[in-house]
Amino acid sequence: MTNSADFRVAVFAGDGIGPEITAPTIDLIRRAAGRTGGFSVTPVDCPAGAAHYRDQGEALPKPSMDTARASDAILLAAMGLPSVRYPDGTEISPQLDLRFEFGLYAGVRPIRAVPGVPVVLADPRAREMDFVILRESTEGLFASHGKGEVTETQATETMVLTRSVSERLHDFGLRLADQRREAGGKGRATCVDKANVFRAFAWFREIFDTRAKAFPQVTADHMYIDACALALVTKPWDLDVLITENMFGDILSDLGAGLIGGMGYAPSADIGDEHAVFQPCHGSAPDIAGQGLANPTAMILSAAMMLEWLGAEKGVAEAGRAGALMRSAVDAAFEDGGLKTCELGGDAGTDAVFSAVGAALDRAEI
Repeated sequence: MTNSADFRVAVFAGDGIGPEITAPTIDLIRRAAGRTGGFSVTPVDCPAGAAHYRDQGEALPKPSMDTARASDAILLAAMGLPSVRYPDGTEISPQLDLRFEFGLYAGVRPIRAVPGVPVVLADPRAREMDFVILRESTEGLFASHGKGEVTETQATETMVLTRSVSERLHDFGLRLADQRREAGGKGRATCVDKANVFRAFAWFREIFDTRAKAFPQVTADHMYIDACALALVTKPWDLDVLITENMFGDILSDLGAGLIGGMGYAPSADIGDEHAVFQPCHGSAPDIAGQGLANPTAMILSAAMMLEWLGAEKGVAEAGRAGALMRSAVDAAFEDGGLKTCELGGDAGTDAVFSAVGAALDRAEI
């Protein structure tokens, strides 16, 4: 099939290891598109990040923001450098600016055990881990970003939850649980909160219960954040879709990543009603930048999520198949246990992972 759709993707390579995992990922996207046909991807480079702020005086230039706004999707590698900060002491984080600017309320954090990659838990059921943390990404405690008040005697940050965003978040999570049910999954959506202490979370839970009535085929339940943290390390194979506030989701996401081998295996997306950003959960890792050690798996899986989202959002089935093809290629590359990245004590660097995934992609059956 000849190309019938061309997706314009804004690419933020960013800082640290970002540039070295970006270009090969774009190559894999093109190779996957070549296997399925039906679409192509045109990447557009968008300068931004801590190094750009250090050198040019701005973290997210207007032309880059304009490109992102006009694009079909946004692919972001990593941004931020610990040594480069704003005058108030906070780190440079244009990825947060993108979330707020485009209203990317649905932070999708899949936690899935990759075949052949060691998991932390000894229970054999841990190999069955496949759940999603749905982190609200524009409000909660993060709504106070840059607005906190500090005096000699007191520091104050304010958590904000709104009905509009909470309703859309819960609907997103309930739809996701239903889609996973239709694909053979559990079909369970869990509201994760602290409703026994905070009125705001009791209200958040009430909204969840109300929206859940429209999804009778989904098992809708609740869990306190502390109990959820316990469940993640005692029975994560029972979990499906966890819906929670921004800060809680931020913490749980890292815990979840730790269960499946680390941040190098944890992809993510921040999705709104009109735009979406896809990025690995890890940071810029400046301590290993330029050494060829970075694990690009999370970046590859984030790109796969992007293609699947484009396929569903734009009605191009071939893009969805290409995303699934990339994910299956990751599984095939790691499944025999011979490919072991540095954070797990192995010697497989950036090039080795890309080479193995690319080879698996090329030989995969369509």
